[in-house]
Amino acid sequence: MATPIIGPTTTSIAAATSSANVAATLGANKQTLASNFTTFLTLLTTQLKNQNPLEPLDTNQFTQQLVQFSQVEQQLKQNEQLGTLIAMQKSALSTTALAFVGAQVAVDGTTAKLANGAATWSFNVPKPVTATVTITNATGQTVYSSSFTMSAGTQAFNWDGRDNNGTLWPDGDYSLSIVGKDANGQTVAIGSEIEGIVDSVDLTKDPPVLSIGGQNFTMDKVKRVVRRAI
Repeated sequence: MATPIIGPTTTSIAAATSSANVAATLGANKQTLASNFTTFLTLLTTQLKNQNPLEPLDTNQFTQQLVQFSQVEQQLKQNEQLGTLIAMQKSALSTTALAFVGAQVAVDGTTAKLANGAATWSFNVPKPVTATVTITNATGQTVYSSSFTMSAGTQAFNWDGRDNNGTLWPDGDYSLSIVGKDANGQTVAIGSEIEGIVDSVDLTKDPPVLSIGGQNFTMDKVKRVVRRAI
């Protein structure tokens, strides 16, 4: 099921909700620390008021309590600053994710959509290999398999939607796997990429999720942004 396209109003609500949740959590933590801080201060003041004049509070013990007092105060300030940094980071991630909407990107992935008899994958071959390319449908059934000699570098594989018998398969999602062997017969790992247009962003996820052709990807899966020909 494709992720719904998020418009400007929904985006603003999602970002505000995320910030509100962070603020609420940090506010609760801050309130707990503040309560402990107040309790500590009350106990220390009471102790000073009620100490025995003939046996005053030990200097070392008093110093330790003052240090604890200072540490609690610093912890309150640190948590407040940390909350601000987290909110800023979430806002920056949301802004970055929204910038991908409408862009054509290449992402790590094995599943591409066959439409009008065309599906495309790309992959980077580290060194010359003999590679076996296998394409399966959504149920895992092999619909195409063949071996190719590939040189080092970025390669593109365009499939016309036909199996080894020439039968045209219906449009839909198909997955590609590739196994390479070098001149010594050693297996060479080759990862595949797919290209597509980012049609929506889900800001309710942490981190935000990009929807590309009905598939969801986090921003770390994006390898490059592709300029489309006008």
